[in-house]
Amino acid sequence: MSFRKLLLSGASVASALVVSSALAAHNIEGVVTDGKGKPISNAKISVHGSTIVLKTDANGRFKVMEQVQHADELHIVAAGYNHASVGLSEQTSLYNIVLSPALIERIDVTATPLHGSTLESATPITVLSDEELKNKHASTLGETLKGELGVHSSYYGPVSSTPIIRGLDGPRVLIAQNGLDVGDASRVGPDHVVSTETSTVKQIEVLRGPATLFYGSGAIGGVVNVVDNRVPKAMEESAEVQLSFGDVADESEFSVAVNTGIENAIGSNDIALHGDGFYRDSSDYKVPGNPELHDEHDEDHDEDHDDHDEHEEVHGSQLLENSASRSKGFNVGASLLLDNGFVGISVGYLDRLYGIPGHAHAHGEEHDEDHDEHEEDHDEHEEHDEHAEEGYVMGDMRQTRIQIASEFSIANSWVTGINTRFGITNYQHQELEFDEFGDSEVGTQFNNDAWELRSDLLLADINDWHGALTFDIKSSDFEAIGEEAFTPPSETKSYAIGLLEEKHFDDVLVQLGARAENVSIDSDLHSFEFTPVSLSAGLVYDFTSGYNFAASYTHSSRAPSAAELLSYGAHIGTNSFEIGAIYSSVDGSTTYNESAIEEETSNNIELSLRKFEGNTGFVINAFYNEVDDFYYQANTGVTIDELNTYKYEARNAEFYGVEAQWVWQASSDLKVTLQADSINGKLSSGEYLPRIPPVRLGTTFNYEMENTALELSVMHNFEQDKVAELETATDAYTMVDVKVNHYMTVNNIDMTVFAKINNVFDEEARVHTSFLKNDTLLPSRAFVLGFRAAF
Repeated sequence: MSFRKLLLSGASVASALVVSSALAAHNIEGVVTDGKGKPISNAKISVHGSTIVLKTDANGRFKVMEQVQHADELHIVAAGYNHASVGLSEQTSLYNIVLSPALIERIDVTATPLHGSTLESATPITVLSDEELKNKHASTLGETLKGELGVHSSYYGPVSSTPIIRGLDGPRVLIAQNGLDVGDASRVGPDHVVSTETSTVKQIEVLRGPATLFYGSGAIGGVVNVVDNRVPKAMEESAEVQLSFGDVADESEFSVAVNTGIENAIGSNDIALHGDGFYRDSSDYKVPGNPELHDEHDEDHDEDHDDHDEHEEVHGSQLLENSASRSKGFNVGASLLLDNGFVGISVGYLDRLYGIPGHAHAHGEEHDEDHDEHEEDHDEHEEHDEHAEEGYVMGDMRQTRIQIASEFSIANSWVTGINTRFGITNYQHQELEFDEFGDSEVGTQFNNDAWELRSDLLLADINDWHGALTFDIKSSDFEAIGEEAFTPPSETKSYAIGLLEEKHFDDVLVQLGARAENVSIDSDLHSFEFTPVSLSAGLVYDFTSGYNFAASYTHSSRAPSAAELLSYGAHIGTNSFEIGAIYSSVDGSTTYNESAIEEETSNNIELSLRKFEGNTGFVINAFYNEVDDFYYQANTGVTIDELNTYKYEARNAEFYGVEAQWVWQASSDLKVTLQADSINGKLSSGEYLPRIPPVRLGTTFNYEMENTALELSVMHNFEQDKVAELETATDAYTMVDVKVNHYMTVNNIDMTVFAKINNVFDEEARVHTSFLKNDTLLPSRAFVLGFRAAF
């Protein structure tokens, strides 16, 4: 039997297991307190195995008022405390739950099939949620996450940035939406925006290091899982609205999210409903100096600079031209809530029109759009443009996504639950080239029709081993159309099966995993087939109260992407000429080099030490990652059609580094956080790899009064002079940011007025991980004022 037939047969068996008998129902009630016996109000109680969600009252008490079947666990979440999970027993109906204060929170993670927590994982996981996520929210995913340990931003100007995890990005870092690949083109080039939005999400989970066991070979560097409520899991009556304004780009943003439902809509079963939407608009960003980097010897010959200045000065700052953007989108979803789970569907739409910096030296006052389909959208940005002396490029991205999800708890001697996700994505990205008159044509259009089916079978415990069996099928039909299309149309399919198991041996949690895949890439030029295999072993040792030690080893394989193999042509968005790995030269006599194509293989060792109770806490991670046949873009030093040429090469490489965070609750009002990370990446032959992040050292002060919270953060990025051949070094810089939140309650509506000052001292800063580090700076000092209300 073939691998694909075996996988499909397994998926069919999994679906059949949904029909099963129910466990005996029983009542559940209890009280939630802290370590001193003080009741914790407003703690969120989720009954795992059902759709029931409730909150504790002012005395910390809760009671499930309906019969519960199939439930096996309570999940308890409260702000400022470690999350807790409590197993249910038919012999117990009254539960006394004690939560420990959280300096470093134990947050539940949905990105893994077994839904563990950040402190129960052998590999590092970071979760942004609640108030922390709202405070760090930015217009792009990369900028939202750039301050997390081991995470940087590709920063293709303020309008497009993707997360970089431990020096790895692109086809090695998977961006997921509720556990499924987002299905965009952000992995093809840094100028392509990620098709997710953070203004309306519940939490963002970052899995640092190889996550191939959960998500396949495209996650050999890590995963960013964006979790929202587009497919609701429970009945909830809530709404949240946010409005903000910023001066650095005349940015305005509005977002809204609503959860409601219909009781007894189908028999005794409820229907949960969700809707969210957002709109964001910004002009060109101000930067604190000339965004273009000039050699020192050029500065001596710049007498005519004032006459030929390519960037307009604005009150001491300059505009980063062609950095305006407009984004909008919405999601609507509904779920049928059953006694033993739910099944739901959602439809989402995302639309982003944005300038691509690095192409234009000046703007046009008008965009006389030639393309009727997009004329109205482009006209919206006429007001951002001021004069047209040369051409420029804009990106126009549109995505429609349908997602179906279900979770069922079942009573079976082999399987206790089955969670299924299915997503269909229609994606389009156009690179619009404007001339000096404001007229445009589509230089390149990228289309991607993708779908993914993922099913996790939660296995019954065998000798106290708790596990999950995962089936994952994925398809991507990708094409680039136009005279400047640099990669041929291709279809990528993958079939995978994975097994995860864990068991407690007293104070030691052992985690084991294995995954096998079949990946095929078909194009008119050539077809490829790969069989990546991943294995992992790890442990978490709670050697004393409030401490644990974690160690893991992961062997991962990755199939190179179609773009890495097949590219050959000008990529206008990045001002480069890209050549895939199958080609052996860069001139007109280019020939195929199929024998050089190998799977990329990683062997990663991870060590972690954590303290998470008391007035001080810390996390220290150290990692070493040896990669064979590492695919990267090498600057050839050759120009084709006046574009720098980058060729994908496969060389052995190694990555290693440390990450540390220390938290001190200095008083009931003041918390101090220190953090640092260092990443090294180089070829085995000794040469440094391009765009490796610099060493960082930061500190954050959080001061909370009765109704007001203050935050001061300082992040120092050191000079990065460990550079690849033909790469520019970047200077050190320090970013200082201030945030103020004022809370109030009016007519049972929780309201927050917030203000931010980013880059307080107007520092000139170049992001070393950016392809545009020679052409752009981080934005100038920015003032943001906003309002948030939760009903």
